[in-house]
Amino acid sequence: MKRFFIIAGFLLLLALVCVGIVGFNFMRDAGIKQFFATMKPPAATVSTVIVKPAEWTPGVEAIGTVNAVRGVDLTVETSGIVKDILFHANQKVAADAVLLQLDDAVEKADLVAQKAQAASDQAALTRAIELQRRGVGTDATLDAARAAADASAAQVNKMQAVLDQKQLSAPFGGTVGIPKIDVGQYLAPGNSVVTIQDLDTMRVDFTVPEQQLPLLKIGQTVKLGGSLADMTFAGSIRGIDPKIDPASRLVSIRGEVANPEGKLTPGQFVQIRVELPQENNVISVPQTAVTTSLYGDYVFVVEPAKPAGGAAAAPAKPDEQKAGADKASGDAAKPADAAKPAEAAQQPALTISQVFVKLGRRNNGMVEIAEGLKDGDQVVTAGQNRLFNGMSVAVDNTIDPSKSANKQVQQ
Repeated sequence: MKRFFIIAGFLLLLALVCVGIVGFNFMRDAGIKQFFATMKPPAATVSTVIVKPAEWTPGVEAIGTVNAVRGVDLTVETSGIVKDILFHANQKVAADAVLLQLDDAVEKADLVAQKAQAASDQAALTRAIELQRRGVGTDATLDAARAAADASAAQVNKMQAVLDQKQLSAPFGGTVGIPKIDVGQYLAPGNSVVTIQDLDTMRVDFTVPEQQLPLLKIGQTVKLGGSLADMTFAGSIRGIDPKIDPASRLVSIRGEVANPEGKLTPGQFVQIRVELPQENNVISVPQTAVTTSLYGDYVFVVEPAKPAGGAAAAPAKPDEQKAGADKASGDAAKPADAAKPAEAAQQPALTISQVFVKLGRRNNGMVEIAEGLKDGDQVVTAGQNRLFNGMSVAVDNTIDPSKSANKQVQQ
């Protein structure tokens, strides 16, 4: 009998322990659910910007290639052995300066002989004219002498031209490049000798889509540089091709830009922007504020959090904020109300809402908002990759993502 009571007590104790464990697990799960149901995620820190209408300078952007307005690769017109090279690399030369001399000994000798023949024929013509004047010469003799003299003079000019071809002269003033020949080398007609480029004025060739052709005209300002953020050179449009390429649907444009310091080099790749007339009252935001998704482009707009009643808490006016601050500082002196200043100093809770927008043009890190935003909206510019609609946020504008890190450090 005693043993029966011991076993029964043990079973009762075991049952109580099991019931306690099950009850504890049930209460724990209910508590966890209640905790997560009422828990609010911490406010995410974001940077924002206030939307304001501003001036907007639209433009047509493209990429192009820089070339000298005057630049050619010089070649020889006749064959010969290089006798003398009269220039060095990167030398600035004047127009008609002799750059190369070929061996011309044979041509000089031929020219001397032809000049002697021309002098003889000219003397014969003079005698024939004198005899004709005296009446003892015939017209046929005079005509033959005149023809011989003219032919000899023409031969002299021809030989002089052949002799001149043994020299290579600069067609215009500019900077010569690296010589492509050596002394003693045999050159054939068409062999390249050196390039000469006039670097004072450069031209830039680029193409734009046919849809943008009506926006362009002769004389418009053209800015160019190594990147869109570094447009250090300015010029103007000098030519617009009247024909659209039917294969690519692009139009060829040519601009000219001064290059007094020689920083632009022929063949250089550049970013180009043709500036259009300025517009006013354009809504724009930094490009970092816009997020692209499968459903469209959107931004996050910061708004005051709605209280339990459903109405949005209106932001305090400056006068009210000042009065509240004075009241808080006065109440801080009272020990009984020590908790009130902390409550008064708290910022109103902020949330975000997702707003889909229609984008327009882009310029210098900014994007035009055609639809979706209005003047005064506070838009998130950084930190939106971890945000969701209705989330609480805290604004920290100590870092401006629209500026480079180096500029912000310097400031």
